[in-house]
Amino acid sequence: MGTQNPSAPPRAHARVAGDKHPNRAHRTGGLQHDNTRHTTRFVVIGNHLAQHPELSLLAIGLGTHLQSLPKGAPADIKTLAARFPEGATRIAAALRELEAHGYLRRERVRTSSGRIVTRTISCNQPAAVRQRTERPCRESTPSAPRKKPARKALPAVPRPAYSGPGLLQAATDLLADLRRHDSRLLLSADDTAHLAPGVAAWLEREVTPAAVRRALTADLPPEGLRRPAALLAHRLASQLPPPAPFRAQATAPPRPVRHPLRNCDGCDRAFRAPAPTTHCRDCRTG
Repeated sequence: MGTQNPSAPPRAHARVAGDKHPNRAHRTGGLQHDNTRHTTRFVVIGNHLAQHPELSLLAIGLGTHLQSLPKGAPADIKTLAARFPEGATRIAAALRELEAHGYLRRERVRTSSGRIVTRTISCNQPAAVRQRTERPCRESTPSAPRKKPARKALPAVPRPAYSGPGLLQAATDLLADLRRHDSRLLLSADDTAHLAPGVAAWLEREVTPAAVRRALTADLPPEGLRRPAALLAHRLASQLPPPAPFRAQATAPPRPVRHPLRNCDGCDRAFRAPAPTTHCRDCRTG
């Protein structure tokens, strides 16, 4: 009883867990891969489809086949049943599985000829499509209307001392007629209303309409006019002629005196002569 067991360990060893246990044999079987990189005629399939935990093997294979087809290829049940030996019933069930998990959508659309056809849409990442559709829409706040940049005001133009309706109308007609002499001088109604007092100031200073027209249309820049009204306003202000010199009205010559008619006392003939003449010229000379 006092003899100790020499084979017993001096203390308990810690338990070795997992694959590190010395008695656990390393796996040498199972699936191995002998892969060659594809350069042509291949399709990328996600593991979410190839290893889907709820789809049947037929649905996974059919989904892989649909993703490998080119755009516009027929994908109806009749065409797939003629391609594969599973039959129309099993293929229809597999299509319903793919449709339930978002890998397939079928829509009925109307063609340009009026015919209604079924369009099959294969989706390679249903989760991404689901996130786009379920993403909460931002509350659309009506954006304030974009304000147009304020247009630079035209230079000031001179004003006539006495602006009558006839003078302003003549100035407006002159400005509207400028486009007949140069097509670049086509003015808007607002620009014409702004420039009309300046032209009226020229006309008030006894400048003829032809002279005003020459001053506004002469030596225009050859590269074009970005804003012709601004150029005309500058010319009306910078080239304004001085007022016409004062001209005193010449005194009219005195009107000739017109004597009243009277009868000659000698021959009783009517004649004009100042009083107290009583005889006509012939009687006076005789």
